[in-house]
Parts: sequence; structure tokens; C-alpha cells
Amino acid sequence: MRSKSPQLVIVGSIGIDTIETPHARREEILGGSVSYACMAASFFTRPGMVGVVGTDFPAEYRTAWKKAGIDLAGLQTEQGRTFRWSGVYEQNMDSRSTLSTELNVFENFSPEIPDSYRAAPYLLLANIAPELQLHVLDQMTAPEFILLDTMDLWINSARPKLLEVIARCTMLTVNESEARLLADTNSLLTAAQRLLKLGPHYVLIKKGSAGSMLVSDNGIFLLHAFPPEMVKDPTGAGDTFAGGLMGALAEAGKIDEKSIRQAMAYGSVIAAFGVEEFSQQRLEEINRRQIDQRMDLFKSMVAL
Repeated sequence: MRSKSPQLVIVGSIGIDTIETPHARREEILGGSVSYACMAASFFTRPGMVGVVGTDFPAEYRTAWKKAGIDLAGLQTEQGRTFRWSGVYEQNMDSRSTLSTELNVFENFSPEIPDSYRAAPYLLLANIAPELQLHVLDQMTAPEFILLDTMDLWINSARPKLLEVIARCTMLTVNESEARLLADTNSLLTAAQRLLKLGPHYVLIKKGSAGSMLVSDNGIFLLHAFPPEMVKDPTGAGDTFAGGLMGALAEAGKIDEKSIRQAMAYGSVIAAFGVEEFSQQRLEEINRRQIDQRMDLFKSMVAL
């Protein structure tokens, strides 16, 4: 039976996206890091969502979140329009261009953690300004595992604050270019080793369709990405991966190398589901049985 208070808190952005891929174009669909991460985590635990939307936010998305068992006590609604982003993907689906960004209510977002969330043992700080991530950390009582995501914008513009957050997190996750930028080296392994010296116990480097690399004092773990049959929309794949990882870790209730590796595999499996449709449509369609079936298949492909 799941705990009434969320064991996992996820803080990040919520947006309305317009996305064009080689397959199709979709306008005004649900996006944002916390949207993807919470949906992925909800297959394992009851995540607490912390984000902000405007008064124009469609009620159908709240309904989908509630149906998935996501706790919305930390969801703020402010007068105005919800954050909006539009982009177009190239033929290879790995590269994309941003066409427009409208911060709207997200511009003045100040994450406030409900009392029922503050003692949660697991915390996912999705990609928002380091100053806001520090504000969240100051409101939590004693999280046991903190996963931090960031991006090149904050590495370039807010490095001192970002380094403060990194020093307080358990696991830092970045993509390949961000790892190289932050550590000032072209070698991913050297980058991970340098980043470990900043304070986290684990560094997880996301490599897109090539999988991920986990580096810690215990060594290196390489994990392939689960190969989806069709990629219709890769938006949010990294956030889905992180949410699935943290949800599986929260469900396991223990933090060790084996649990983290298995949680990474679950994250990869769910991310592969997510890219099969636009927005969170595929995540709304699947169930835990399907996830476990694909997990069994994944285990036959890799050594866990």
C-alpha cells in the first residue's frame, strides 16, 4: 500500500508545447519536465508534483494526473498564461531547434513545498534555475536521495549557484555536452570523475539513444537504451527516464548500487514507451504489467 504522503517529490516546469517532427505536428500539447517525470514515476510510487500553471491550463491534464495517482498539493495556479515552448525536430530526431519560448507564469515561479512533502526521502530537482533548486532544498527536512538535473544555460550563466546545488545532491545527471562543458574536458570519463569531486555520490551521463553511463566510487556502469520500434516524439525522454528511475528507486526503498542500476533500467524502459507517441499520451495508455514485461525483455538484452 502506498504511503499517503508522497515519498518522492518532483520539482520542475510545466508547459504547453507545439512540436513538429518528421512524422507530424501537434499544437498546444502537455509538456514540461515535471509533467513527464511525474507520469513516469507514478507507475511505482505516488509522486508529489511541484510546479506552476496559468489560469488557461486545460482541466483534462489535471484529470490525467489525478488518474495516474499524482499528488497535486504542490501545483500552483497563477493568473496568466502557462509556460509555452515550440520546436521542430530534424530528420534524425536527435537534433531540434527552438522556435519560441514564452515563460509567462513560469517567469516568477517560486517553488513552495507543502508540509506533507517536506519529509519525503526522495527528491528530483528537474531542470530549473539553481537558485530555485536551492530554495527547494532549504525547505526539505532530510531527503535521503536527491537527483539533480541541469542544462548548459545554468552552467554558463549561474555556475556558482549551480555548484552549491551539486554539492548537496546525491546524483547529478547531465547529457554529454553538458558534462564536457561543466568539467571542461572532452573525455566523458574524466568529466564524470571531475564532477564527482564536486560532491555528488553518483554522476549519470545521458547519451540519448546510446543509453547512459553511471560513474561512482564503485566504478562505471554502462546501460544501453531500450530500442523503441518507433520514435514519434522524443520530447521529455530524459525527464521520463529520470522520473522512472526515481520512482523505481522510491519503490525499492533502499539505496545501493544494485537498486540504482535496476532503477536506471526501468527509466530506460519507460522512456522508450514515452517516445512512441506525442506528449504523455503513451504514458497514459500503458500499465505496470506492460512495463514489467518490457523490463524482462530488457534483462534478456543486457546484464543486470
